[in-house]
Amino acid sequence: MRAVVQRANAASVSVHDSIIGQIEHGFVVLLGVTHEDTWEDAAYLAKKIVHLRVFEDEQQKLNLSLKDVNGSILSISQFTLYGDTKKGRRPNFMKAAKPEQANELYLLFNRFIAQEGVHIETGAFGAMMDVQLTNSGPVTLVMDSKEG
Repeated sequence: MRAVVQRANAASVSVHDSIIGQIEHGFVVLLGVTHEDTWEDAAYLAKKIVHLRVFEDEQQKLNLSLKDVNGSILSISQFTLYGDTKKGRRPNFMKAAKPEQANELYLLFNRFIAQEGVHIETGAFGAMMDVQLTNSGPVTLVMDSKEG
């Protein structure tokens, strides 16, 4: 399971010009699922993301977690994170999980986030979405459950 985590001052996701999810402060998480992923990958990434210390403390050091700053998560399913661009000019998405498996693990990831006590908003799985965010810092991290 792969995630791009962006610290945001504000973010929203829209489908057909209607906002379906928005946060004021926290993370935008773009989440990709591959064939070998399991509930353990979802649990691992959810816990890791919630406890990442990438928010400034009083000394402006990155010492605080999402929970410490009472932040939220805007979670977006993103199969293109498993796009392979090694050959040609069109990405190959064979490493991305099939929609049924991907949606199941995406929903499970979101439940694990909520179980950590973090407010979560979501996009619409499989939909064409417009995501807007004000990236704070900017702080952007790429995480993979297989790489620890």
